[in-house]
Amino acid sequence: MSASATLTAGAAGRYATALFEIAKDAGNIAAIEADLDSLQSAIDSSSDLQAVMDSPIYSRDEQGAVLAAITKKMGLGSEVSNTVALMAANRRLFVLSDMISQVKALAADDRGEITAEVQSAKKLTETQSKALASALKKSIGKTVKVNVTVDESLIGGLIVKVGSVMVDSTLRSKLNNLQNAMKEVG
Repeated sequence: MSASATLTAGAAGRYATALFEIAKDAGNIAAIEADLDSLQSAIDSSSDLQAVMDSPIYSRDEQGAVLAAITKKMGLGSEVSNTVALMAANRRLFVLSDMISQVKALAADDRGEITAEVQSAKKLTETQSKALASALKKSIGKTVKVNVTVDESLIGGLIVKVGSVMVDSTLRSKLNNLQNAMKEVG
């Protein structure tokens, strides 16, 4: 099975693959990614838009009209606008966010990049992020983009997830392991 087949699955994957191939053929992958980032930001910041996309109460025509107005107002390119319109016509807007993330994964794979999801107890400095990306690049052999989220409940340390591999070096997990070891003794 090819790497791109594992990146794209289901309805979202079919739309993502089609949009990515169109973008690649036209040579405007960066523009498509920028449009998709803008669209995802709009989706994330509007619970009303999420409701329109996810709710079966709205007809496909109503969903299509809302998304067409939004893509036009945002000035998104025809490739993204047409893909969103097709998804609305086929009642597949509920997978739009998944489609966006899969297109971005395909684009990153095409550039030879991989994304590492990192959770830390506190915000990493720019130097720490660069050092982590460099260490991961040495280990993996690909350029690594680091997405950091802060979870103060970790107490200290990091959880790094790259693909299906996860490394948990947090104090919370070490304390939990110690607690479990002590239960076994007593």
